[in-house]
Amino acid sequence: MKIYLAGHRGMVGGAILRRLQARGDEVVTRTHAELDLTDQAAVRGFMAEERPDAVILAAAKVGGIHANNTYPADFIYDNLLIQTNVIGQAHAAGVQDLLFLGSSCIYPREAAQPMSEDALLTGVLESTNEPYAVAKIAGIKLCESFNRQHGRNYRSVMPTNLYGPGDNFHPENSHVLPALIRRFHEATQAGAEEVVIWGSGQPRREFLHVDDMAEASLFVMDLDAATYEAETKPMLSHINVGTGSDVSIAELAQIVARVTGFQGRLAFDATKPDGTMRKLMDVGRLARLGWRASTPLEQGIAGTYRWYLDQLAGAGALRAS
Repeated sequence: MKIYLAGHRGMVGGAILRRLQARGDEVVTRTHAELDLTDQAAVRGFMAEERPDAVILAAAKVGGIHANNTYPADFIYDNLLIQTNVIGQAHAAGVQDLLFLGSSCIYPREAAQPMSEDALLTGVLESTNEPYAVAKIAGIKLCESFNRQHGRNYRSVMPTNLYGPGDNFHPENSHVLPALIRRFHEATQAGAEEVVIWGSGQPRREFLHVDDMAEASLFVMDLDAATYEAETKPMLSHINVGTGSDVSIAELAQIVARVTGFQGRLAFDATKPDGTMRKLMDVGRLARLGWRASTPLEQGIAGTYRWYLDQLAGAGALRAS
């Protein structure tokens, strides 16, 4: 198949790209400089020229609590534009198969745990990332609406918190796990006696390795229509992707401390926002379809830390040259 992969330079897109190349698919990619996905005319021209057999939409504007709180307009506006342009112009170009990647933040703040697919639109969203979540919900409904009106095969997968090679380790705009890896690494290197962690440490989160997410994405995309439709509904067609287990932020910090070799104290700043207290995915639908995650959390974090160290070493070598 000729597959257009939007967002191939991101963490998830990069993992999907590696898997697509390994299995021999023809993959079409464009950098942001080559194709601005918020530009409808540019996306229309690209789709008309390339005519892919399928599209994987892994491109999005993403960030952690701080970024979502600081730039809410950017998060809803840019993501709505990206999704509308890619999905709408894929349809216009006759693309029958598309996979949309969303987020577990689509579910209500007080959703019953673990969160099942039918919890969507049953309650109030978490305020710290509501604009991003609304955009992702719109993406799901856009796919479902094209399926209903035009007979397309546009599917959606909703991953839990992702981590792994290619993650964003920016000190302000990263998610919790890469932020902790960076903070503990720098504390270890500096010989610090204490690391301060945002929030109470009590919220629980589920973490999925990005390679598992890539595998699950292609698994869902490759399902035959009868199998997929037997487990979904026309207007509730998205599929959760996760591990089905979670850890507290305090437990996560302890794992990162072990992996990075930090020997000091852990302190929690309860004046900082916790966000949703628990976000555990119900992955029964995907399990019934035949897929489960396979990367243990501490093993995955250790591999991610090694990747981070390699990037630091490479950046240091570049500066020295």
